[in-house]
Amino acid sequence: MEKKKLYIKTYGCQMNVYDTERMVDVMAPEGYMETDTPEDADLVVLNTCHIREKAAEKVYSDIGRIRKMKDTKKKDGEEMVLAVGGCVAQAEGAEIMKRAPVVDMVFGPQTYHNLPDMVNQSLSLKSQGEKSRILDTGLAVDEKFDQLSKKDVKKKATAFLTIQEGCDKFCTFCVVPYTRGAEFSRSIEDLVKDAEKLAKAGVVEVTLLGQNVNAFHGVSENGEEWRLPQLIRRLAKIDGFERIRYTTSHPHDMTDELLKVHGDLKECMPYLHLPVQAGSDRILKAMNRTHDSASYKDIIRDLRKERPDIAISGDFIVGFPGETDEDFKETMELVRDVKYAQAYSFKYSPRPGTPAAEMDDQVEENIKSERLSRLQALLKQQQADFNNSVIGKTLSVLIEGKGKAEDAVFGRSPYMQAVQVKVGADKVEELQGKIVDVKINGANTFYIEGILA
Repeated sequence: MEKKKLYIKTYGCQMNVYDTERMVDVMAPEGYMETDTPEDADLVVLNTCHIREKAAEKVYSDIGRIRKMKDTKKKDGEEMVLAVGGCVAQAEGAEIMKRAPVVDMVFGPQTYHNLPDMVNQSLSLKSQGEKSRILDTGLAVDEKFDQLSKKDVKKKATAFLTIQEGCDKFCTFCVVPYTRGAEFSRSIEDLVKDAEKLAKAGVVEVTLLGQNVNAFHGVSENGEEWRLPQLIRRLAKIDGFERIRYTTSHPHDMTDELLKVHGDLKECMPYLHLPVQAGSDRILKAMNRTHDSASYKDIIRDLRKERPDIAISGDFIVGFPGETDEDFKETMELVRDVKYAQAYSFKYSPRPGTPAAEMDDQVEENIKSERLSRLQALLKQQQADFNNSVIGKTLSVLIEGKGKAEDAVFGRSPYMQAVQVKVGADKVEELQGKIVDVKINGANTFYIEGILA
């Protein structure tokens, strides 16, 4: 089979990273091998995300750059197929086809299992001298997972496993319910089969993914409904899995049983990403978040009773419509109360089609910028404090790759900290994919350092 080259640019969240890996898997039997550069690729896929500000405009900018590469290949008698996938494609598929004629295919996040057929159809149309204008934005998520479960898994130490997609929460700022669809949870049988494949491929750390992962409610073989705690306990029994993580969670679905899993299972890592978005109850209500600041802090308190050393991560939106100085002050107070190990924070930006985009009391950009700067300074200090707190401790670190120096490797601590480890040049290759004990002797805001214990 003639080898062809595939280039995928991945925007946004971990779910998109997972989707990109699966696209590589489905195209491999078609003779496509990954390349790091788009210039010589036969198939270019822009796997888009609609969460970040001006997401669509960034995609059009990339389309413009790739068009020049596509024209160059055409002059040399070669074809490049350009596809736009992901959430921007789902939300604005028809507009992309209209605005960017150079794009051959547009497909949503629930249809990429059909990528081989779409590519073959595109090439067939081109060979007949016709334009390739393929649009597929269906939401048949169950069909997608049926197809993906049949694929083999590459040998690796870490992996994502999507267990749930879509969301029924309808936060007023969020496009996910419109781009990923309603909540869908995979069956326990399928998940266990996929997890066992990962373990056999050498995966020691698996991250369970979902837009609202702790809302998972999969059906077991005997027809019982399992929630996330039961699934984690079952996966922890798979030989080879030493670390289990899950993301992203919603406070509404943090049950007592799920908190207990963190205290009971050594495989469940002491790290939780639990977005709160704001500290003001008035703003949380306007966001339709279904929790308030007190209930969020109660969850953190109860979680720390189960696992005192747990690292908490969060998300914050600054400048949501109607946010006052007092509302922002309450967000800062919540951050000081919780003490985050790391967090992500953004200025609010309207997403077309969401209720918040239509609200009248939009906050001025200069005010949003000033508030974000203050919040990020506090979060940065808290992250540095957390990293400094592990100096002198010995942590288990999963080595994921080579470090910045020739005699160093890079890994992750149980708390999701990035770790640079001095090991000696002769051990760099040997330690890849292994969990080793590391004595931490240095730290800064963004990573910690150590030596083999």
